[in-house]
Amino acid sequence: QVQLVESGGGLVQAGGSLRLSCAASGRTFNMYAMGWFRQAPGKEREFVAAISYSGRTTRYADSVKGRFTISRDNAKNTLYLQMNSLNVDDTAVYYCAAEPYGLGSELKSSYGHWGQGTQVTVSS
Repeated sequence: QVQLVESGGGLVQAGGSLRLSCAASGRTFNMYAMGWFRQAPGKEREFVAAISYSGRTTRYADSVKGRFTISRDNAKNTLYLQMNSLNVDDTAVYYCAAEPYGLGSELKSSYGHWGQGTQVTVSS
């Protein structure tokens, strides 16, 4: 029902910043909670951050609290992830996902729609 396309990934030095975007198609973006997940080479996909459909509730993995900020612009059908103070452990493919009428789950099984991912590489 909704198509998701991530962008904004790239190569950055440790300590730097990057902002990821997730563009959603369709007319019902404001009805979906949105989440960011990431998967490093050889590891399972893990939760990063989530935001409720209204944007009033956010949650973060402990590993990114204080460094990453999730936000959304429902008028633009776009989800964002501002990443600051990046370190090499943040290197991964980052995926956005959508959950109808959700508050922002940490479980990937809660999300029925996924983007193709965007690569983030942090060099030391």
